[in-house]
Amino acid sequence: METISFARGVPAPECLPEEELADCARTVIAREGKSLLSYGPSAGHTPLRALIAEWFGVHPYRVLLTNGSLQGLWLLAKRYGRGYGVVVEWPSYDRALKVLLESGASLLAVVVDDEGMNIDDLDSVLMGQARPGFAYTIPTFQNPTGRTMPHERRSRLVQSLGRREVMIVEDDPYALIRFDGEPVSSIFDYAGKNSIYMSSFSKTIAPGLRVGFMILPESAADDLAEDASATYITPSLVSQAIVHEFISRGSFEPNLRRTNELLRLRRDAMLAALEKHFSGAKWTRPEGGYFVWLEAPLGTNFNEVLARAEGVTAVSGSEFSAAASAVRLAYSYAAPDEIEAGVERLAAAM
Repeated sequence: METISFARGVPAPECLPEEELADCARTVIAREGKSLLSYGPSAGHTPLRALIAEWFGVHPYRVLLTNGSLQGLWLLAKRYGRGYGVVVEWPSYDRALKVLLESGASLLAVVVDDEGMNIDDLDSVLMGQARPGFAYTIPTFQNPTGRTMPHERRSRLVQSLGRREVMIVEDDPYALIRFDGEPVSSIFDYAGKNSIYMSSFSKTIAPGLRVGFMILPESAADDLAEDASATYITPSLVSQAIVHEFISRGSFEPNLRRTNELLRLRRDAMLAALEKHFSGAKWTRPEGGYFVWLEAPLGTNFNEVLARAEGVTAVSGSEFSAAASAVRLAYSYAAPDEIEAGVERLAAAM
């Protein structure tokens, strides 16, 4: 029996535009190979920084390219988190929590409800606390729950943290993976472009390119570029140039539409399979992104369920510091017919 994976948030193979990327690679190597294959600016490929800066209406100086967005969080945690509290959502992305803890930060956990980080709980958590190093949030199609923070909640978040002069770090890799509903403005926009915005091209082009980016306040740009240089001297300029070429030749938006349609079919297959096989449970119904968050009745232990499940994998809620009665189901990788089979196998192990 072949194992069906709901465990990792990775795009299905057919989402990857390998032929177009191969042509982009040949083009950039032929055109600027000598500079791309040598050491370069620690902040990243200058044309891609300029393009991203134009998208977000900032100076390119504020754009730092990273080897995936998680490396950006690592740089932030080392400089601003060590020895401080960092506000995080509960539950939140397991790898981000690990990075923050390993940096020497302590975690100030704020409950996530149906509309994202709960502001009343945030205010309670921060009452009497020293000012945190920063607050980390995934407001759109959150990992692991798939939930999205609406307009009013984003405004309240910016106001609450602004009063306390706490920097917001917005991790936003999924926003463009939208199937339904209307886009919500980024927290970066609500904060007058004075927060830190992180994203990557892992979900919209290809994760193996490892091209992420941060938009930083001017006061932090030099420091983080120096930290990047001290960490890896120079980033992967070839990958960054491939991404720039892919966007510049007009391939990004058609590829995004194609990817979203492929992932919409998978999201719909996941929701239909849960309706069929998981009566008595509840789950999120995301308008985009990669994940559904399934909550079974209290007393269920998905660590045990997954241990005895045959031919299917997922990630228990306990990995995200949540209850083991919850499980994160990534629908991004498996084919629609595999999703139906995998949910049936998971239900059989309950």
